[in-house]
Amino acid sequence: MKFTKMQGLGNDYIYVNCLEEMIPDPMETARRISDRHFGVGSDGLVLICPDEEADFRMRMFNSDGSESEMCGNAARCVGRYVYEKGLTSKKDIRLKTGAGIKTLQIREEKGKVLSVRVDMGEPEIYGIGERLEADGRKYTITRVSMGNPHAVVFLDDVETLDLPGIGPAIEHHPMFPNRTNTEFACVRGPEHIRMRVWERGAGETMACGTGACATLVAAAANGLTGRKAVLELNGGPLRIEWDGQANHVFQEGPAEFVFEGEWN
Repeated sequence: MKFTKMQGLGNDYIYVNCLEEMIPDPMETARRISDRHFGVGSDGLVLICPDEEADFRMRMFNSDGSESEMCGNAARCVGRYVYEKGLTSKKDIRLKTGAGIKTLQIREEKGKVLSVRVDMGEPEIYGIGERLEADGRKYTITRVSMGNPHAVVFLDDVETLDLPGIGPAIEHHPMFPNRTNTEFACVRGPEHIRMRVWERGAGETMACGTGACATLVAAAANGLTGRKAVLELNGGPLRIEWDGQANHVFQEGPAEFVFEGEWN
């Protein structure tokens, strides 16, 4: 199996062109190939597949083998992959995901992709200022769906958090029957948010595109920011905008190739 490793702000996945490759057991493949000691090492596996409705279909599997609906960083990487590898000449690409069809806008110069802007669609806010107790700690959360579930917690400081100690208790809380991604955020200005993320099925990652979108929506809904901000993630900054007229959330950021190889 030929693969390409890519990363968006340090959120790294193994990408496979399933227009040419067949993956009979993607869940097991994701677990094995993602292992950072015995495999290639990644946050998960992404399959780029053909589709009848859209230009391409993206399936993504976390490092524990579970399938997730959507990943913004992965979507940007798919955009760069299909464009630079000549699978399409379009600069507006329709990508089917488990959270519906998303539009990727390629920003390029002389054939090289500089950034990818993703229309993440409409957010759904399920609760603002809800109380949650997990592992003996009490939190105030805002629940947002970006096609996948998020619980956003605003704190005065996120740098000293013990995420491996806190994250699993919230991810597996009974409030979230399908588990949840959890974002811990500190608002540093009207257009600047610092965020760390515990991703469902992967643990703490360098970045989460859907999580950044959910965090901006939660911040705006709580009156902490406006509808546009730079989200400072462990892997770097991501620009997020919540369009008030279309009620769509847009994210724009980098997508980088790391290396290519073959997996047996």
